[in-house]
This record gives sequence, structure tokens and C-alpha cells, in this order.
Amino acid sequence: MKSFMDENFLLQSKAAEELYHGYAKDMPIIDYHCHLPPEEVGNDRQFENLTKIWLDGDHYKWRAMRAAGVDEKYCTGNASDYEKFEKWAQTVPQTLRNPLYHWTHMELRRPFGINKLLNPGSAKDIYEEATAKLNTPEFSARNIMRKMKVELVCTTDDPIDNLKHHIKARKDGFEVKVLPTWRPDKAMMVENPESFNAYIEKLEKASKTSITKFDDLIAALRKRHDFFHENGCRLSDHGLETMYAEDFTDHEIKTIFSKVRSGKLLNPSDVMKFKSAMLIHFAIMDHEKGWVQQFHLGALRNNSTRMFNQLGADKGFDSIGDFEIAKPLSRFFDKLDLGNRLTKTILYNLNPRDNELIATMVGNFNDGTVAGKMQFGSGWWFLDQKDGMIRQLNALSSLGLLSRFVGMLTDSRSFLSYPRHDYFRRILCNLLGADMENGEIPNDFDLVGSMAKDISYNNAKEYFGF
Repeated sequence: MKSFMDENFLLQSKAAEELYHGYAKDMPIIDYHCHLPPEEVGNDRQFENLTKIWLDGDHYKWRAMRAAGVDEKYCTGNASDYEKFEKWAQTVPQTLRNPLYHWTHMELRRPFGINKLLNPGSAKDIYEEATAKLNTPEFSARNIMRKMKVELVCTTDDPIDNLKHHIKARKDGFEVKVLPTWRPDKAMMVENPESFNAYIEKLEKASKTSITKFDDLIAALRKRHDFFHENGCRLSDHGLETMYAEDFTDHEIKTIFSKVRSGKLLNPSDVMKFKSAMLIHFAIMDHEKGWVQQFHLGALRNNSTRMFNQLGADKGFDSIGDFEIAKPLSRFFDKLDLGNRLTKTILYNLNPRDNELIATMVGNFNDGTVAGKMQFGSGWWFLDQKDGMIRQLNALSSLGLLSRFVGMLTDSRSFLSYPRHDYFRRILCNLLGADMENGEIPNDFDLVGSMAKDISYNNAKEYFGF
């Protein structure tokens, strides 16, 4: 019987062990999609205690705590930091077979070097040891990134953001690149005229552009797109239920914009047409600058109206949705491809039923100009765990080229989430090692080990051009 999370954790063959320890383990980290607060990097935040860096904003943990019967005041409420941590420590033993159990102990081991199991009996000692370390300069935000061999991160940023913290990190000479990602979702949310118009007013100030007609909106967004590019941005990202690919005319879109700008509620058809037009405009901007566009598809958000009214969005009340995505994806990419305006693209699905769909869809629009131009993105959100990663890797292997895959990301708000890259590398090496042991791929460590290194790091480095 193996020990819990020993050095060969998740590695079930000698070949897997060799691939991981000899090739993948020590590769640097390119975290090309995350939600780290840029101000915490720019200001090199020193976290007050373990709760502040580990539990604040973590809806994965909040969901588990609620399921364990923990009152909301210990999740998002006004309980003390240590009381919140105690409730998490009580919850952790109940998370066996949930990825949180693995992640929790991986994150205690790195960067803290704490090898104890977290439970009510060990909570105080672990909290005090980790907090003491967090109160030393060695464990500032930037130094944690250094410890974890992070080479580059891409945060997620709105077009109106001033990027001052990215600029500060660069001017400070921080050797880990901290680059913005263009996330313009709010510029197409016309289903709520009041919030949309409030956003447009902010965009006017950021772009120093008066926005009275649709052409003004595009001009303002182009100014911000240029500004992002000047500050190192090379990726966009869109969080959508499904792709929007309705037919529209320029006249229709200008009329729709005038309606919503005057505060009128749009009918569903107009909403779909406007979103479709905006996605085309964004895709063209990205293609002109050689950016990579990302689409995160399939989240059914804010399911609990009561808790949304109480806490707002992104508090752990989202789930997998079952939206139709094949036809609109095909229509959207085909429109761009016909005009030779389809840039490098990564698709992420949240519903595992869509794995094979996405794996085959990206294959429709590879054109030989760029290796792996169209990417099936890593297991995302509810799928960034062992089973979800394996299913994504197997679908991609069967229907595309695993060898060109750009690998893992954290998609996290936490500086302690970098062990997810290690988790992924172990799973990848275990799959490849099993195939070697079974005689399904050659027993050639130079060949297979190079593939493991490429997926862990080299492919992303080449693909994004960092």
C-alpha cells in the first residue's frame, strides 16, 4: 500500500515515475489564465494570515463548507479569520475523494513545507506555522511566485482597467512577467440596459471618447485594445454560456445600440444579434494584433436568486450548464475563417459531455499556418480535477494532437494554487507512462519525455510568443 501523497503520488508505474521526475517536474510555470488580483502583485502583498491567502474569495472551499453544514458567516460572513479557518479544518476530512482534499495538502506542502493532515486536531498548529511564515518577507506575494518557479502569469482584466499594477510590477523589475488579459464581456451585456449604460460611461472616461453611436463604441474599445497591447497583453478571454453567431446587418446593430443607449429593454433576438456582432469585432481586433482568443463556455451562473441578492456574483452558486454549442461555434469560426480573420483560439467547455465535440470542432479550423492553432483547453472549473483532466486528455489524444497541447493553468485567485500545475503533470505522466508500460507507445524516454516537457511548458512558451 502506498503512503498518502508520497513522492510518487498519482504515478502508477516506473515509466510514469521516470517521466515525471526526469522530465516534467521541474519545468517552469506559465500560468496563462488566472484571476490573481494584480494589485496584490504590484504591491507585493504580505498576507496577514493563512485565511487571508487561502479562504478569502475561494468559492470552491465555500461550496464544500456549505455542503458540510457550515453557516454562511464562516464562508463570506463576519466570523473572525481563525474561526473561518477552524470551520475549513472541520470540513477537510469530509472532502475525501473530492479534489479539494488533494489540493489542500499539496498547497500546505508547497510553499509552506507542512506535511501534516489538516483536521480539527491539527488546525491550530498549521494555522500558526503558516501564518508565521506568511508574516516574513520570504512569503510575500512575489516571493511565493518565485518559490513556485512561476515564469509568467496572465491576469483577467476589463477594458476599462488602468493596468497600473501590471505597469508597477514591470517598472519594479519583477522578473516574473505579469501580463493583462482582455476580458470585454461587460461591453456586450445589453440585456440589462441600466448596467450596460453605466459601464459605457466608465468606458467613455477610460478611453476619453464620447460614445453616442455604435461606431463610437468600437472606436473606444479599439483604443483600449491598443493600450492593453502596449502593456504586454497577448490574450483575450470571454466567459459565455454559449457562442453567439446570429446573422446581422450593420444597420441592425447600430439601431439596437441606439435603443439600448436610450435605456430601452431589448427583445431576445436583438440581444443575440448584438452579442454576435460584438464577438466578431473582438475577434477581428485580436486577429489584427496576433493575439490568442479564449472562450470559456457552458457555466450556468447565479443559480440561487436568494444568495445572489445577498452576496452577489462569484460566490459559489454556479454549475455546469447544458447549452447547445456545436452549431454556433461552427458558424462563428466559419465566418472568421472565410475572411481569413481567425486568430489562434482556445476553447474550454464546462460540460464533460462536450469533450469530443470540442476536440473535433477545433480540428475543423486548423489550417497549417500555426502548429496547434486551434486548441482544446485544459479541464476547467468543475473539470480541473483528476477525472476531468484525464477525460480531456483522452478526448484530445483520440481526436487531435496531444503533443501540441498548451497544457495547464490555475484559473485561480490564489497565490497558493500553483500546485495544480504539478497535479496536472503527474496525471499527464501517469497516462503516458501507462501507455509505455502497455506497449501502446514506444519505450523511448527521449521521445515521450520531450512530449511531457512540451505539454508542461514548451508548447505554451512557443504558442503565446512570450
